[in-house]
Amino acid sequence: MTERRRITPVILSGGSGTRLWPLSRSGRPKQLLALTHAETMLQLTVARTADAARFTAPTIVANAAHTDEIERQLDVAGIAAGALILEPAARNTAPAIALAAFAAEPDAILLVMPSDHVIADLDAFHAAIERAVPLVEAGWLITFGIAPSAPEIGYGYIRRGEAIAPGIQRVERFVEKPDRATAEAYLAEGVYSWNGGIFLFTAASYIAALETHAPSIAAAGRAAIDKAVSDGTRLHPDAPSFGRSPDVSIDYAVMEKADRVAVVPVDMGWSDVGSWDALHELAVKDLDGNAHHGEVVAIDTTDCLIRSEGPLVAAVGVKDLIIIATRDAVLVLPRGDSQQIKRAIEALKRDGHVTLHEPW
Repeated sequence: MTERRRITPVILSGGSGTRLWPLSRSGRPKQLLALTHAETMLQLTVARTADAARFTAPTIVANAAHTDEIERQLDVAGIAAGALILEPAARNTAPAIALAAFAAEPDAILLVMPSDHVIADLDAFHAAIERAVPLVEAGWLITFGIAPSAPEIGYGYIRRGEAIAPGIQRVERFVEKPDRATAEAYLAEGVYSWNGGIFLFTAASYIAALETHAPSIAAAGRAAIDKAVSDGTRLHPDAPSFGRSPDVSIDYAVMEKADRVAVVPVDMGWSDVGSWDALHELAVKDLDGNAHHGEVVAIDTTDCLIRSEGPLVAAVGVKDLIIIATRDAVLVLPRGDSQQIKRAIEALKRDGHVTLHEPW
């Protein structure tokens, strides 16, 4: 009997995350915060692959500015990283994954996961992974399609095509974030999944796809790892080499162009926690529909998310609000419209405001 290969988790932790401002800043991004549990998003992500019989120690691709905090959080969680690859510059997901692929053995099976998502049903997630492994070993690139629960306009979609194995379908096409009418049509048609940005493939298959469809990314990633400097588990890719890589997502660079791309539909209680509205939906609420965190007093208040990281917040006679207070900033906006936070971020960027960049 052939012993099955263990899977290497590749956790992408390079994002700066401002959609949850003022809590999330470029210096302390969403994945390093405790938002839904006592553990941080990164700690929860790493814990999904804690079974040493099936998974190796994780490879974490991260912003070099967050190194010390990542290592501290892993130590608190009792987790040892196999490698911590420190991006010398932000270049999007395709180049980040290229670093992990070139640093791995060619036949390594890589499970690529963002570090800031929620997955409530781990059994469903693990079962989907196992369904995909035989195709991965045959050279396919796999993405996991999230079962849509609403006509969400904030996600990309995957149109599923012909079945190629039990519970696996060929990807017919990837589609961009739709408008409301289009999203409703996708949901009614029943052949679309949300694109959750989770992938499974061998290092060799991903590198081959890059060399075919995005050779400049492949060349930059290979050179950056060939010239990398190792410091214990820390790996510092060569900055000039990596800097020559285009800034492109894995979807644009590879998944939309490669031939053998398949999707595993899965309903696993997934959320990218991409807005304060999403966090309100996930949170435990009181009988009035309010989600509280920190020192909060709510009187005659309904359906609000109220979170304080310091000062007392008193809300009286309000409803459907998001109220977020930190030591140096307060955000108030209507619940259901939290994507409008980008307007505040744009204004803060124009002013060069320090509240976007608060470090640990």
